[in-house]
Amino acid sequence: MAIISPFRALRPQPEHAERLASKPYDVLNSAEAREVAKDNEISFLHITKSEIDLPEDIDIHTDEVYAKAKENLDKLISDGILIREETPLYYIYQLIMDGRSQTGLVCTSAISDYFNDKIKKHEFTRPEKEQDRINHIKTTRAQTGNVFLAYRDVAEMNTLIANWKKSNAPLYDFMADDGIHHTVWAVTNPGTVASITKIFAEKVPATYIADGHHRAASAAKVSALLPESEEAKYFLTTIFPASELKILDYNRVVTDLNGLSNEEFISKLSKNFDIQKSAEAVRPSKLHEFGMYLDSQWYVLNAKDGSYANDPIGVLDVTVLSNHILDAALGIKDQRTDPRVDFVGGIRGLKELEKRVDSGSMKVAFSLYPVSIGQLFDIADSGNVMPPKSTWFEPKLRDGLLTHLI
Repeated sequence: MAIISPFRALRPQPEHAERLASKPYDVLNSAEAREVAKDNEISFLHITKSEIDLPEDIDIHTDEVYAKAKENLDKLISDGILIREETPLYYIYQLIMDGRSQTGLVCTSAISDYFNDKIKKHEFTRPEKEQDRINHIKTTRAQTGNVFLAYRDVAEMNTLIANWKKSNAPLYDFMADDGIHHTVWAVTNPGTVASITKIFAEKVPATYIADGHHRAASAAKVSALLPESEEAKYFLTTIFPASELKILDYNRVVTDLNGLSNEEFISKLSKNFDIQKSAEAVRPSKLHEFGMYLDSQWYVLNAKDGSYANDPIGVLDVTVLSNHILDAALGIKDQRTDPRVDFVGGIRGLKELEKRVDSGSMKVAFSLYPVSIGQLFDIADSGNVMPPKSTWFEPKLRDGLLTHLI
């Protein structure tokens, strides 16, 4: 069963929470982070993207960048902007986007569960991205990035969280500049804290990484490097019940047609897809339906019978796209390393796909039907992994509201 623990969070004083909280480090590039934080000296981006306080041409993976993150974190603590909780607590984190609410439990999860597969994965990680967060955690001695986990609903836990939200005032409550409403409660009653630990120990056999494979892998490797640290045996997580989660589409854009003309490319795809032109942008409405944007024209592609398997991986549309379009037609064998393909989260909309193609930076775009949370669980349970960039979760947790020191 899942091992979780309350923790002594490093968190902002309530009056600073809205200004300090930042989007996750991996959804902004350095230039975007520099622009967002330029007039906000307490933005948590000064810790998670500390290169913004150094020359623009600096290698973001140098020791100087990680040392700057440590310096900036220490200053927020010494200035009293960030404070350390006196006792270990759990926290409840609610996000509301476009009227849809989801609420998770902020806790630390056992690194041992990561290694023994009670925390289940569905993606491979990239060594260079792991090393970046390993260096960041080791230097700052802080887990600043929250790993987004999911679990199959437990009615008792859902009721406990709903009752706590109803009966207690929040610690933080603000609308971020992107329109997402963030509310955090501290669970301060020792009996309730004990009940939460007990529910997970008895009724939650596994949790699943929804977002944050690199953060989780990095925390696990840092734990092995710091065997003397009891805190490093746990890592920062927020765990959501599956019923409240929504996965958005994760779309693809490609730079060229691998030497094919438009007509040759479409002809090649017709072996495995029924293809029709569309007068409007195509957001797929069912499994095995795809949108394609090529030369200012949208197409609807429907996968033919026999072009996909019915196993947990083979049935996924990201697998169908990978096998029959990216690989067979375009010669893209490894989406993790081939520079010809890029990924566009569904939150950016279909207009972003059109923009990338119309600008000439990309030749063709594909819109996909989202993976379901049930499919994610089935794949993780089977021990398989999805093709890279298969799931996009929104809304995103904000960094800086709750940090785990090791």
